[in-house]
Amino acid sequence: MIGLLGFLALFLARGWLPGRRAWLVLSAVWLGFLLLMHAPFLPQPNPGSRLVGGDLRAWGLLAVLAAGAAAYAAVLRRLRNRIAVPSPEPAPRGSAFGPAELDRYARHIILREIGGPGQKRLNSARVLVVGAGGLGSPALLYLAASGVGTIGVIDDDEVDNSNLQRQVIHTDDRIGMAKVFSAEVAMKALNPFIEIRPYKRRLTVDIATDLIGEYDLVLDGTDNFDTRYLVNRACVAAGKPLIAGAITQWEGQISLYDPARGGPCYECVFPTRPAPGQVPTCAEAGVAAPLPGVIGTMMAMEAVKQITGAGEGLRGRLVIHDALYAETRVIRTKASDTCPVCGHLHARMSS
Repeated sequence: MIGLLGFLALFLARGWLPGRRAWLVLSAVWLGFLLLMHAPFLPQPNPGSRLVGGDLRAWGLLAVLAAGAAAYAAVLRRLRNRIAVPSPEPAPRGSAFGPAELDRYARHIILREIGGPGQKRLNSARVLVVGAGGLGSPALLYLAASGVGTIGVIDDDEVDNSNLQRQVIHTDDRIGMAKVFSAEVAMKALNPFIEIRPYKRRLTVDIATDLIGEYDLVLDGTDNFDTRYLVNRACVAAGKPLIAGAITQWEGQISLYDPARGGPCYECVFPTRPAPGQVPTCAEAGVAAPLPGVIGTMMAMEAVKQITGAGEGLRGRLVIHDALYAETRVIRTKASDTCPVCGHLHARMSS
């Protein structure tokens, strides 16, 4: 009788125990004690066996049934964990959106400047983001949230603890993971309806033009001038528009470079590379954590406008944002007929 009352007491006290596992462990200990009191190597009956009641066969049968139930529960739990929850299937490019996508993009669709046709253009668009760091993080997240159908991201770096102050697409538990794969995890978690193409490598001359040629639009969020000039030249060669941002300390800038449609290219505006050490990197000079979010989000906004045709883009305009004093300036930029990268395009247009 005492044996059964012990199980009842444990059952009633389970709410005060630290988790279900503690209750199971205590129940197993109590059952083991009951079996011990009726063990053949002890004189039977004895004070302990009389106190708890029952006999060895009854408590043994209970132990077998409990073990069977525990094994069944463990197998069932493992099978459930193995069954992957199917992600919603993305609609084929250009086809009608399913109910889940219509609900997801409803706030875009009701905007007069985007609407259903604009959201379909986003769904059909292919955007390449160079760099999955400070600027790439918010840009990638908002491109994914906006429903850009195919997003490529190229970066050869891995997530480091020092990145997490500003690179919001990465998390502490993904330190050491390649940034492009970390970004893929975050974007797919945010929007399972889109395609992500991660490239874990540095953008080099031998692949730049071919890779960029596969996309409709390029966003450059890198922090070194060699890559910026390489991306610009490859975009000009492929006839693709380029949205480029840059940040340092408290200041950021962004523009759309599109010489194929009459605008300047990056080298028209910045024809001379700074001398080594003249423009320090974020690692050397520091950067305010929210600043990449401001400029990176503006890059995503310009991408949405460029794809949907909404509003007026930044072709021929350079935005400079001073976060320390909350000031923003817009500077007009012009294409250069003498630009070694795109001058031939402007000469052809003017002739």
